[in-house]
Amino acid sequence: MHISDGILSAPVLATGFVGTGILAAATLRKMDMEEVPKIAVITSVFFVASLIHVPVGPTSVHLILNGLVGVVLGMRAFPAILLGIVLQAILFGHGGVSVIGINTLMLGGGGLVAYGVWQQRHRFNMPKKEVIFGALAGATGTISSGIILALALVTTGEEFFATAGYALAMHIPIMITEAIVVGACAGFLKRVKPDVLAGERPQAAGE
Repeated sequence: MHISDGILSAPVLATGFVGTGILAAATLRKMDMEEVPKIAVITSVFFVASLIHVPVGPTSVHLILNGLVGVVLGMRAFPAILLGIVLQAILFGHGGVSVIGINTLMLGGGGLVAYGVWQQRHRFNMPKKEVIFGALAGATGTISSGIILALALVTTGEEFFATAGYALAMHIPIMITEAIVVGACAGFLKRVKPDVLAGERPQAAGE
């Protein structure tokens, strides 16, 4: 879902950098150094997953896992994804330097949306709610990023209208896959190490 250099207009690129700067500053506030190892591990998962592309027509699709990043890291999902995108651009030329801002806004923004959905599980008392809301987080993280991708393309020029619609449609199966993967991971982590999950509340005695 990365956008490459040389496609977007200058105003869209500038908006990406400004938005990324604001969100990075907001989500890095009061970060504890004890969070760094977990952020590093999850960033590496995102880094590897989003490097594996499957060409589909004029675009390509790949696992994003920004929903999983949001489920585990919460607000720190945004700087983690920013770091992953910067490393991909520098080490592999993936996307490019000029689109670091918009790519981070797109994927990191999806991670924050996923975290917001994941937090809604506290409103419900039902079995397997971590699996259910993990799946919803995975799906909404993907579709949110797809919408930002489409908006970035259509605001650049009319010639990208068809490509924007095609790219968004091609990510529907990825959205379903992400829902399955993130839901399964959330359920597994809830069983074996619940404190890893973002916003997990300690259980009261006897629960």
